[in-house]
Amino acid sequence: MSKLGTLGARLHHGEIGYDFVKNRKIWYGISILITITAILGLAVRGLHMGIEFQGGAVFTTPKNMSVSVATAEEYAEDASGHDAIVQKLGDGSLRIQVAGIDTKTSDGIKDQLAQDLKVDGERINAELVGPSWGEQIANKAWQGLGIFMFLVVIYLAIAFEWRMALAAFVALIHDITITVGIYALVGFEVTPGTVIGLLTILGYSLYDTVVVFDSLKEQTKDITKQTRWTYSEIANRSINSTLVRSINTTVVALLPVAGLLFIGGGVLGAGMLNDISLSLFVGLAAGAYSSIFIATPLVADLKELEPGMKSLRKRVMAKRAQGDTGEAQPTPVTVGGDQDEPEDAAPAVVGPRSQPASRARGRGRPSGKRR
Repeated sequence: MSKLGTLGARLHHGEIGYDFVKNRKIWYGISILITITAILGLAVRGLHMGIEFQGGAVFTTPKNMSVSVATAEEYAEDASGHDAIVQKLGDGSLRIQVAGIDTKTSDGIKDQLAQDLKVDGERINAELVGPSWGEQIANKAWQGLGIFMFLVVIYLAIAFEWRMALAAFVALIHDITITVGIYALVGFEVTPGTVIGLLTILGYSLYDTVVVFDSLKEQTKDITKQTRWTYSEIANRSINSTLVRSINTTVVALLPVAGLLFIGGGVLGAGMLNDISLSLFVGLAAGAYSSIFIATPLVADLKELEPGMKSLRKRVMAKRAQGDTGEAQPTPVTVGGDQDEPEDAAPAVVGPRSQPASRARGRGRPSGKRR
């Protein structure tokens, strides 16, 4: 068995572990700091909406253009009077995007670009998007996101309980805010591909969260009938038992997305891949983080407020206190740095071991063999 498999097995059986729930205030603080940074980036820089949302035109030049991106951007802004975004694609062609122009204006811009770039105007491809159509796309994107969130909360409330649904909802808002904030800070364009990426990463985030919640639900059946573990300790064991699985699925998902982002978008220059790959890359990482460090500790906090869980904690602590002040106890199992209730063990045997009685058959015979 590999070292990773051995680690996963030991985590699953509670032999080792890290106390995520006990250190939840640290994770909450880190998440709040990242979220505030994302919100500030969104407020200061704002989102750069693509023409699909605000209308405009996209001009694509022939292949193997010798003009630099900066020069083409200057040409486009002079010809249109608007801000322009220029991307150099993998085949050497230029993708020039100008927002806020109509059909009549685009013809003049196309002719001017052909003159400045010294190419035939017929070889420049122009695609137009009306502002009304872009507004409809934006509204549908928000509607789709809202419906998705509503259905997720309803499902989790039915399948698990409202506290888990609330914790999952907070984790999803956390992931969306960070992803959108990164988009604002980086300056990437928001397109329909970005919305698709957001919806995709929300599914991945929920997958990791539901895996932990399912383990927690199984381990907390009839929890009040025992005095061995508190709810928070069982929640922590659930995180540790699914930790390796969550890490493996996240890494496997991040590798191809990293290829899209860094190789497809960066090396090959396929700018349209950046729209979806960045949202996937950031969202997958944020989703894995939130399912481990945010969602489950938040569920533990909410459950510990219940009178039944408070009573359980008192009984567990009282039993442990009796064990500490009574006779010598077996060595306790350490989980995440805290000493849990000792495992049941038979008392040690003191004194010489009793040897089994030897058989009398064969005594007195030289060979000791039976006849």
